[in-house]
Amino acid sequence: MKYRLMGSSGLRVSELALGAMTFGTKDWGVDEAESRRVYEGFREAGGNFVDTANVYGLGRSESFLGGFLKGDRERVVLATKYTAPMWGRDVNAVGNSRKNMVESLNASLERLGTDYVDLYWVHARDFHTPIDEVMRGLDDLVRQGKVLYVGVSDTPAWEVSRANTLAELRGWSRFVGLQIRYSLLDRAAERDLLPMAKALDLTVTPWDTLGSGILTGKYNRDASAKGRAALRGTVSERDLGIAAEVVKVASELGRTPAQVALAWVLGGPGVIVPLVGARTREQLDDNLGCLEVALSEEQRARLDEASRIELGFPHDFLAERMPRNVDDHRA
Repeated sequence: MKYRLMGSSGLRVSELALGAMTFGTKDWGVDEAESRRVYEGFREAGGNFVDTANVYGLGRSESFLGGFLKGDRERVVLATKYTAPMWGRDVNAVGNSRKNMVESLNASLERLGTDYVDLYWVHARDFHTPIDEVMRGLDDLVRQGKVLYVGVSDTPAWEVSRANTLAELRGWSRFVGLQIRYSLLDRAAERDLLPMAKALDLTVTPWDTLGSGILTGKYNRDASAKGRAALRGTVSERDLGIAAEVVKVASELGRTPAQVALAWVLGGPGVIVPLVGARTREQLDDNLGCLEVALSEEQRARLDEASRIELGFPHDFLAERMPRNVDDHRA
């Protein structure tokens, strides 16, 4: 496991992050014993970056991690989030307000059994709270020592840019990380979010990197008409086509499709630290194998072409000859 700096900070994080959303989640999650096996496997591989949220398993994910971290806290970069509502709480217990921010953090710290978190994420934009309230509130938590760094998830590029510019001008703590959905199935982040992250020196921690499991090739195995009919409306032909190309590349390399899909994300623009979420130790071990995958330029080009998207306006317009000629003339 290698390590990367987290954005413009001096914080060193492993090149993969462990996503703990499955820990303690009812129905599709895993129990405490299997969660511990996954956590320990990640730590044994050299991973030090663990990501959770107050709403994962309605607090159980944080509680599980609190137990796993005993005796190991100082060596782990621990991240959690706030924004989403928790059951049984009042109308102010949701969103990005200073009130919800402070109360959510205090509750998270209690569940995690620690007096600080290394990275505190705004889980999503809430459309109501002024961005200066958010950034000043986060800066207060940093000054109190309860939070060391701050990041933002699932928020438009223009608002992240505005937030960091405002923080820089006022001497507040800036976001050092950006958490977004990004995979071969969903490359929309390449329009604005990834270029912004690279320009502002934000480390990107993508989630859903395997496209809800589609990129593992499991939906391509039933090629019968009946099987395809059952998938229609849930998995598109485009997605199946992308997954088929991932399976081909994996076969050429002697690797699994999941490893190839993760390796593609790792090779994206800027500093990218993919989240790996596993229900079992075996799934984790398979995902960690992505670090040993070396995609050739030809293989990466094939994956790029299979998953290509239109960037749209103004990106396509600015790539045309006329605007570039104007720039060349001015130069």
